[in-house]
Amino acid sequence: MLLSITNRTPDATDLGHLLHKHPARCHGVELAFGTGTVFYPVARAEECTAVLAVEVDPVGLVRSEGARNGGWALGRYVNDRPYTASSFLSVAISRILGTALNGRCPKRPELVDRPLELEAKLPVVQAPDGMLERLFAPLGYTVTSHRLPLDPAFPAWSESRYHELTLRAQIPLHLLLKHLFVLIPALDREKHYWVGREEIDKLLAKGEGWLGDHPERESIVRRYLKYQKRLAREALERLAPEPDDDEEEEAAGKEPEVERKISLHEVRLDRVAECIAACDPKSVIDLGCGEGKLVARLLRQTRIPVIRGMDISSRALEIADERLERIPAARREGRVKLFLGSLIYRDSRLTGHDVAALVEVIEHLDPDRLDSLEQVVFASAAPGRVFVTTPNREYNALFEAMKPSALRHSDHRFEWTRAEFRNWAERVAADHGYAVSYEGLGEEHPEHGPPSQMAVFTRTFR
Repeated sequence: MLLSITNRTPDATDLGHLLHKHPARCHGVELAFGTGTVFYPVARAEECTAVLAVEVDPVGLVRSEGARNGGWALGRYVNDRPYTASSFLSVAISRILGTALNGRCPKRPELVDRPLELEAKLPVVQAPDGMLERLFAPLGYTVTSHRLPLDPAFPAWSESRYHELTLRAQIPLHLLLKHLFVLIPALDREKHYWVGREEIDKLLAKGEGWLGDHPERESIVRRYLKYQKRLAREALERLAPEPDDDEEEEAAGKEPEVERKISLHEVRLDRVAECIAACDPKSVIDLGCGEGKLVARLLRQTRIPVIRGMDISSRALEIADERLERIPAARREGRVKLFLGSLIYRDSRLTGHDVAALVEVIEHLDPDRLDSLEQVVFASAAPGRVFVTTPNREYNALFEAMKPSALRHSDHRFEWTRAEFRNWAERVAADHGYAVSYEGLGEEHPEHGPPSQMAVFTRTFR
């Protein structure tokens, strides 16, 4: 497979400085899948062309672990890997032209960001109709492509999915290479390497400054990461500007539909975070932390040294971890830890905390398991303060089109009136050495009370 780059800017042989490859010599490099060679068929002051030729070893591919495990199934011996631009070429760019790709030129640093009159040619690239234009034109390239016939003798009936591609733009060389490094694998449906979480960092590093604003960014990210939904979601979240807390809640879409109009989820989280901060604790644990929204608030808004989050859902913890990674490392490193666990089994990891929070958690448990939660939280873990919030069932009468016997969320096992919540809280406090106070959350109705209710348990002895 070939990639040619032509510079037609005056003093065109400066291309050799940027590529760290002298135009008078051939430069060969051994690669894990074959060999790569850089040579200059043209090297004049007015025009200089560098060619990266990558020779893939087809026998080596057949013997590779990927092929033995089913890679290229029927096409193990006859396939397009040796000649079409693919993930192999992207790896070769990184391996052979890495200094230029990363925008370094110690001897001529003034060349790095200088726009050059560049032309890049890929003789064979695989792409759906219209995809090449959609990917490259928004980056400022003049895109010229034509479909290649499978058999030149019979072009009318042997059209293929392969194209010859030419890109022209006035652009710094390192940007051209970064565009190719990302977009070539995005076009390649059969990457030769394992796509894991580390690929997100590569994608975002090479896509910095341009990928986030690309109109096809979602398609590029998903294709580059081989349509792995979790990886693509994380990459897209990291590409997007960090939202405000209000925007996070709106985007999450996890609040019960009937509560969204009054933004009750935000009210709860903001008030609980405010109360916890006022306690000035050394350690906090969010029991049933879900997607990490309270933990994120505490990291951003307080200096609490130890913040823990526990949830029974591994998927929720994955989302929480992704959310927390958007917080600057300086605010989260050494302070936060998330772990999988249950509120109905004693766990030594729950002990030793000044404050615990159960925000809209208890109503998700079957009533006959509340005794187990009580023993785990109040008898065993026994934090200094416990904040418990839960819906006020009396307020449900104010939600339009909600049947009298219905619950706000399909996963709720029960919802308590104010009196029922107080009866439970008073008994728990008396049995385990706590004083308890109450607070309404949300705008209070004169008859039905607030939409949500909070009990604050304060331990009276140690």
